[in-house]
Amino acid sequence: MAAAVAVAIPVLDGGAVLGETLAAVRGQRIDREVELLVADSGSTDGSRELAERAGAKVIDVPRGQFSHGGTRNALMAASDASHVAFLTQDATPADEGWLAHLLEGFDLAEDVGLVFGPYRARAAASPMVRRELDAWFASFSPNGRPHVDRERDPLAGRGPRDRRAFFTDANGCVSRSAWEQVPFRQISYAEDQMLAHDMLSAGWSKAYHPAAAVIHSHDYPPGRLLRRSFDESRALREIRGHRAHGGPARLALVVQRNVRDDLGLLRSQGLPVHRRAALVPRSTAHHLAKAVGAALGSRADRIPGRLTGMLSLERREGFDPQC
Repeated sequence: MAAAVAVAIPVLDGGAVLGETLAAVRGQRIDREVELLVADSGSTDGSRELAERAGAKVIDVPRGQFSHGGTRNALMAASDASHVAFLTQDATPADEGWLAHLLEGFDLAEDVGLVFGPYRARAAASPMVRRELDAWFASFSPNGRPHVDRERDPLAGRGPRDRRAFFTDANGCVSRSAWEQVPFRQISYAEDQMLAHDMLSAGWSKAYHPAAAVIHSHDYPPGRLLRRSFDESRALREIRGHRAHGGPARLALVVQRNVRDDLGLLRSQGLPVHRRAALVPRSTAHHLAKAVGAALGSRADRIPGRLTGMLSLERREGFDPQC
């Protein structure tokens, strides 16, 4: 019998968190058959065997042939499920209703081609990361209800970050009928946001469901965070021309506001003054690294190729515009 829904995960040395993620997928409460798909890129830590023990259909993707969009197209093609939900190996469904909530998003309108949900910070996450995630995903649904975005929505793209164009395949579901018309592009980064752009342009809509949450966060040291921010911002410039603020005065203001908001979060939690003061250096370094990385990444077209490779966490050189 064909699976009604599939859950697909690209994997490379997923470690202990992969086991947690696979168990959470298998624990979903849903009245449909669920197929589990894993694309393994040469794991050496037992991840492939772990996926097989969890009942996954494993597709082998040689590491040199891996691409974010291409591998996800391969996962889509490996199943005939009507909907395919994507996770990353370290994105764990927050509860047993995660998959059912994602699928509910497709009932919001006939033209919904994509549905995604929020990330929640892991227990050990820093206040900076926790606040950023909570604020970003809350912006998709200020009233706490599912929301649909369309290309023609005049309010969707306002603000420094284009909410309308955001989609994440670390916690998102794709309709097969939409994907057959608009597949992932085989690009180096931000393949999920490129997919959202392409689907919206083709007349599909996308939905956000705040109850379809996963546990997924990263606390990078400042140097690594700068390089990650460089990659993300370069990709946004490549796929939709986004340019982050770059002047020293503006960067200082951005950092100041974020540090202030971090301290405000700690104050609302009742932490004493000395505990809040101790966070200031970490918060400043975090937001400065992120802002500098974003400013450089969105100007990667002006940076020599070898230097972009040094600034990139993925060591990718150059600039590859898609718009």
